[in-house]
Amino acid sequence: MQSDDLVLHTEFQTDADEDIPFRMLDYRVRVYRRFPNKEMRQIVIYLRKTSSELVSENSFRLNNTYHQFEVIRLWEQPTDRFMSIPGLLPFAVLSQTNDPTMVLTQIAKAVEAISVGVARRRHRQLQRNIAAASGILAGLVLKKDVIRKIFRSEIMRESVIYQEILEEGEAKGKAEGEAKGKAETTRKLALNLLRIGMSLEQIAQVTELSIEQIQVLQEEIQQS
Repeated sequence: MQSDDLVLHTEFQTDADEDIPFRMLDYRVRVYRRFPNKEMRQIVIYLRKTSSELVSENSFRLNNTYHQFEVIRLWEQPTDRFMSIPGLLPFAVLSQTNDPTMVLTQIAKAVEAISVGVARRRHRQLQRNIAAASGILAGLVLKKDVIRKIFRSEIMRESVIYQEILEEGEAKGKAEGEAKGKAETTRKLALNLLRIGMSLEQIAQVTELSIEQIQVLQEEIQQS
């Protein structure tokens, strides 16, 4: 994201990765090439709790080259910080809590309450997006049966959790062949991630599809 004088770069990371410091430097240099006059703020957000020391690293050094960035470990952040802003609700289940099931229940209630001052169609779409994102991220700390039990509403059924898509793809693969089933699973997963607003580059990383293939799926959604 960028404004006239600032570029904000957030890097969401599920697990510890020793390559993160260099990647942050690499991104910084790329942005400098395009926008040499803009400041840049870089934040690595770790999602899943770990004892690895890698998630505390916030700099890269190579001889005389030194680069620093910010790090946020979600499991160290107070839960209340995420509950007051709709866009932050999906991250609350990964915050500093001993009871993620209870937090997810609170998220579900907060999602249902999104309506005041928002057009009906718009707030329904917002509810679907937040419910889907909450379900996906909750999969890092909770079993899918628990997630499905909490998000029973029509909102969640309209926004299919990716584990269910994978299950459908696996069942299809047994009937039609493993290769074809895997391709269909990947296609459905990419479509679902497009619907919840994930960027083309991120979807390409998750699904290993090319940007061009994802753009074709994006056009398919727009036409339908």
